[in-house]
Amino acid sequence: MDGDPIAIADNDRALTPLAPNHVKLLRTQAAIMTVPFVIASLVLESADLLPRGAFLAPVLLLAAWAIARVPLRRHAARGYDLGADRLRVARGLWFRSDTVVPFGRVQHIDVTQGPLERAFGLSTLVVHTAGTHNASVSLPGLATDDAAAMRETIRTHIKRETV
Repeated sequence: MDGDPIAIADNDRALTPLAPNHVKLLRTQAAIMTVPFVIASLVLESADLLPRGAFLAPVLLLAAWAIARVPLRRHAARGYDLGADRLRVARGLWFRSDTVVPFGRVQHIDVTQGPLERAFGLSTLVVHTAGTHNASVSLPGLATDDAAAMRETIRTHIKRETV
């Protein structure tokens, strides 16, 4: 594949961003994750071990950063490209991962939703492939209609190959 102009052109194509509601979902998840830390800092504040605000102020600042900024970066670091014969999923802030799943390797496809995803109208597309290494690739943050359409596109391609 090295030097193959088609493969290079495919990888240079712009990735499709995830649904805008994905940022809201990530912010909600971040807020839920910060609650125990805020509660712990309130308990430590009530113990009067240090001057008032010594625990709560830094925790609230970190929580605000984790809720406001981190979800934007995580959202921007993900994308996908649904080609004619493969799905490309890119993700990661520090450790980048760029996975290409040829439709010919797909065993089955799932569309999943947790309660928070359902509240924001989002779904996760999970593509299961043959083999053991990276046998499933998940793509969270898709609008539910888009995830279902992608599943049908991949399913149609798989059906065409098996006939």
